[in-house]
Amino acid sequence: MRSLSSGMLFLLLYVAVPAFAEKLQYNRDVRPILSDNCFRCHGPDGGNRKAKLRLDRREVAIEREAFIPGRAGESELVKRIFSEDPEHKMPPPESHKQLSVAQKEILKRWIAEGAEYQPHWAYIKPTRPALPEVKYRAWVRTHIDAFILKELEARQIKP
Repeated sequence: MRSLSSGMLFLLLYVAVPAFAEKLQYNRDVRPILSDNCFRCHGPDGGNRKAKLRLDRREVAIEREAFIPGRAGESELVKRIFSEDPEHKMPPPESHKQLSVAQKEILKRWIAEGAEYQPHWAYIKPTRPALPEVKYRAWVRTHIDAFILKELEARQIKP
């Protein structure tokens, strides 16, 4: 059996370990959950929209009190996704959609963090991230080496 290269190992670890240490991003962490489970009834299609609620527009969601940025426990969205009452539970049982515990926690945490939206990723100008600080600077030959080494050091693995 072939051994994994350090780059492949890094990629495997990066994908397998959730990025909960950093602030959640709407496009990466939240939009997929809302799109798959909520937008059918609370999205851009006015013909299917329920309760005059759009979760794809922040200002409408706040105005309709779906969530209160920074106060997840008081937010209707959090109350409904954690509800066991079939009359209040979202997504409703007849939709045959069900949020996982992890998805519920992501939505709750996102609201607690301020419920910031982002424009579609195609409209966000890419930015180059700053190189992370590492202990073994002599090992770094290229920029990507610094990112790999940062993860290795965080896991107390020597290159």
